[in-house]
Amino acid sequence: MARVAVVTGGTRGIGEAISIALKQAGYLVAANYAGNDEAAAKFKAETGIAVYKWDVSNYESCVAGLAQVEKDLGPVDILVNNAGITRDAMFHKMTLDQWNAVINTNLNSLFNMTRPLWEGMRARKFGRVICISSINGQKGQMGQANYSAAKAGDIGFVKALAQEGARAGITVNSITPGYIATEMVKAIDPAIIEKSILPHIPVGRLGEPEEIARCVVFLASDNAGFITGSTLSANGGQYMV
Repeated sequence: MARVAVVTGGTRGIGEAISIALKQAGYLVAANYAGNDEAAAKFKAETGIAVYKWDVSNYESCVAGLAQVEKDLGPVDILVNNAGITRDAMFHKMTLDQWNAVINTNLNSLFNMTRPLWEGMRARKFGRVICISSINGQKGQMGQANYSAAKAGDIGFVKALAQEGARAGITVNSITPGYIATEMVKAIDPAIIEKSILPHIPVGRLGEPEEIARCVVFLASDNAGFITGSTLSANGGQYMV
């Protein structure tokens, strides 16, 4: 029987590529999304992947949403915490709302999504939790104190939880993408990409969402059972740790 995978923010950008790649690898996929009904409907029609709408920053919504997924598809064995937002501002101009919005969606969501599934994974002696962090959680980024703090927190969460899950057959890992050719990045002025971004990427190009998706498929597989608490950097050599 196919294992069930949930991908948050799974209908657009990197999440869309992850959802599709997991389906192609043989998983039953549930793609969560927050608010863009039109994009979610288009994604479902094109891929045949089930979509579920709830707010990952709200614990009760996550409990209810995951319960519905498990009722529809079966126990969730693979969780990809991908959902994320930006509310960029220099710190001296950053508002409390901008700070809280990013921390709640990009960091608190890891608890909200993982906690309801954790005991089931422990009982079944198998689980894969994969968190999509960011290069900026490793090196920091001016104007992103909120985002960098949240993404660094993702990595700390992974390192701690991996130690708790190891004996129960649960691996917990993070992936830290660099600049990926999503709609958000492509919206940047091409001149800025050419002059200010690409020169800092040794491979000389943006990454593709499918390249991050392939990392997820590997970490979700049985072949990755000895890898836990790790951070997989996929940034074209822009930042090496």
